[in-house]
Amino acid sequence: MPELSQLLPVLAALVATGIFAGILAGLLGVGGGIVIVPVLYFVFQGLGVDASSAMVIATGTSLATIIPTSISSIRAHHKKGNVDWALLKSWAPFMIAGVVVGSYLVTLLDGTLFTILFGVMACLVSLNMLFRANAPALVKQLPSMAGQGILASLIGFFSVMVGIGGGTLGVPTLTAFNVAAHRAVGTAAAFGLLIALPGALVMLTTGVTPTDAPWSTFGFVNLPGFAAIVPLTVLFAPVGAALGAKLNGAMLKKVFAVVLGFTGVRMLIQVFGGM
Repeated sequence: MPELSQLLPVLAALVATGIFAGILAGLLGVGGGIVIVPVLYFVFQGLGVDASSAMVIATGTSLATIIPTSISSIRAHHKKGNVDWALLKSWAPFMIAGVVVGSYLVTLLDGTLFTILFGVMACLVSLNMLFRANAPALVKQLPSMAGQGILASLIGFFSVMVGIGGGTLGVPTLTAFNVAAHRAVGTAAAFGLLIALPGALVMLTTGVTPTDAPWSTFGFVNLPGFAAIVPLTVLFAPVGAALGAKLNGAMLKKVFAVVLGFTGVRMLIQVFGGM
């Protein structure tokens, strides 16, 4: 075990991550991996971890933190009747299949590939938040069951590889197919558990811990990161929500979208600039 002087900067960085993620989650209605992954990615590098290793550890740790927070979110949305359990039941096998394949690939491939994938997805999410936040549905209803199976598999596959929950890809996908926004958000919260639980387990049990990983990392999950982020995210989400009630929500989402876009671009520049 490292000395206290070595642990304090790590714990301070992880505490800051939890607070930051919690406030943003409550303030902007976003959260999970889309916030935690890029923060951990740069925090771990600041601690001397290689960029490739930092990405896979950030991904696995983010998925682990999503498990308890998604359970809490599902309960809240279920009470409001916003979870489409029939759709969830039909999509679950396909989504879990995509998650298992995607998470296993993370344990095999270079983390640089997932940094590129996250950077691209962050830029796309940013553009969606800026220009399509209130856009009408693209089609009137969901596709056939075969088409829905493909959608579910792809959401699980891409989400788990970059450590994000169900909301980032699930909400825009469902709303594009004319699912009501509140129902899309509630159902996508349940997607988060389907993605995070098997994904984190695969990365915890089959991932080979990088030699430069931070202290107490098992597989691709950093336990101090998990322990610091989860309670603080839950604690500070209401603070963010209270701030959001007082501030201009639409403008805040645009500001976050710009910051997220810059983060995605920075990650891509770091990858391609180092080649």
